[in-house]
Amino acid sequence: MKPYPRADRIGVKIQAAISELLVQKAQDPRIEMATISKVELTHDLSTAFVYFSIFGSDKVVAEAKKGFRSSTKFIKKLIAPKLQLKYMPDLKFKHDTSFKYGSKIDSILHEISKKKNKSEQE
Repeated sequence: MKPYPRADRIGVKIQAAISELLVQKAQDPRIEMATISKVELTHDLSTAFVYFSIFGSDKVVAEAKKGFRSSTKFIKKLIAPKLQLKYMPDLKFKHDTSFKYGSKIDSILHEISKKKNKSEQE
């Protein structure tokens, strides 16, 4: 069995720590409804790409990006002691579009199914 890479283990810890922080101490209304979907670290563990999803318009997503950008130092400061790392990676927040894409695919499949059922009934 292939060992679980260190970057993946740390990514899971960062995801859990930020998710917990958003639930307990989110003071910025722009990010309090966001969900952390995944965290990917570079191989040298210097940068963590934190993917978040949030429901709403493009304006809501843009505001959430601004909120995460302004809260990055605060988030990093609060989660660093929990992670117990020698060096805390830089956090880069990105919007995760996979949920929106999945929803679009689901609606297309649902539409195809409706058309198929309609043509079978005729």
